[in-house]
Amino acid sequence: MQEFVEYIIKSLIDSGAEVKVELEDDKFIVTLPRSEMGKVIGRQGKIVKAIRTIVRGAGMKDGRAYGVEIVEMQ
Repeated sequence: MQEFVEYIIKSLIDSGAEVKVELEDDKFIVTLPRSEMGKVIGRQGKIVKAIRTIVRGAGMKDGRAYGVEIVEMQ
């Protein structure tokens, strides 16, 4: 599932940008540069809402409710 989330995020951003996806307590923490955050969040958060819906639905097959959190890279 972690590879799936990473694939979705990497398909939205520039190929040279660094992305880090970690699973903590049924929540995927996606860390990426500030310059790429807008591409993943989208206007009014529509893209990240769609990503969360897809991940939550895919997680239901495993009987788990996954979440997605976007964090700026330090």
